[in-house]
Amino acid sequence: MAQAVELEVGERTVRVSNPDKIYFPEPGYTKLDMVRYYLAVGPGVTRALRGRPTTLERYPDGVTGESFFQKRVPKYLPDWIPTAHITFPSGRSADEMCPTEPAAVVWAANLGAVTFHPWPVRREDTDHPDELRIDLDPQPGTDYADAVRAAHELRAVLDEAGLRGWPKTSGGRGLHVFVPIRPEWTFTQVRRAAIAVGRELERRMPDRVTIKWWKEERGERIFVDYNQTARDRTIASAYSVRPRPHAPVSAPLRWDEIDEARPEDFDIRTMPERYAELGDVHADMDDERFGLETLLELARKDEADHGLGDLPYPPEYPKMPGEPKRVQPSRARKS
Repeated sequence: MAQAVELEVGERTVRVSNPDKIYFPEPGYTKLDMVRYYLAVGPGVTRALRGRPTTLERYPDGVTGESFFQKRVPKYLPDWIPTAHITFPSGRSADEMCPTEPAAVVWAANLGAVTFHPWPVRREDTDHPDELRIDLDPQPGTDYADAVRAAHELRAVLDEAGLRGWPKTSGGRGLHVFVPIRPEWTFTQVRRAAIAVGRELERRMPDRVTIKWWKEERGERIFVDYNQTARDRTIASAYSVRPRPHAPVSAPLRWDEIDEARPEDFDIRTMPERYAELGDVHADMDDERFGLETLLELARKDEADHGLGDLPYPPEYPKMPGEPKRVQPSRARKS
């Protein structure tokens, strides 16, 4: 292994150990290649992570090796990287790192952090999300083009609610749309708003979109994964590298780009070129924050007029008030 290298990142000096360790065997990208990628998009990825409790998806031996999600503060965290105390659905709690500058991202990448999973909150208030995140997840038989069709209709739904969303690729076949909101609502309320969005999309595109939690009910449709808004569920940040063979990244897009974009075109080799040319196309995302009043009123009407209340939480969550039976429909029928 080559000797460690030291990189100047802003006012910090960050040490990168084993820089020639292969992290992506197929294209032959090394740890240093990944670190230099994060340097190239430093302001953009920092904007996406700034002040957010962040879970690290670590691959110390590269993406073909073992991995783990690190929620608690890593050992030897530099004193210049702030932390936040967060509470999990179980009631347990932990301190997570909160990147505020590119050097923090580079420091974590040296630990093998390939993907960064920020909470939708800031360290000043970890109980009230400041982003509504909509995950358009292609199911078997669908692809990115189907997600794009759903995203256009989603944009219309958001417009009608007085909201603006910012789209990005997931790094796979899907699309994420983030809406900056005022931190005035709880996780439960934000999740309820996401459910309302999903149900409205399902009404408008019943053959193309579903909000069904159970896979056996989804069919060949785009799944609006409303549970990505539940406490302690996170989505890969903008510019995060994804642990797939060709080192793709979650690419921020403009709305006028989503039709022509191809998720596989954005990776640690091509994104720096795009970033150098266009900068962070989501740089203005935090300029305005929106309210959830219209979506929560839609959720209220769904329940009052159609009996559409809450939906199942993920299996590891405690039973929540108002939640329907958490049992697979086919098993429920048998019993």
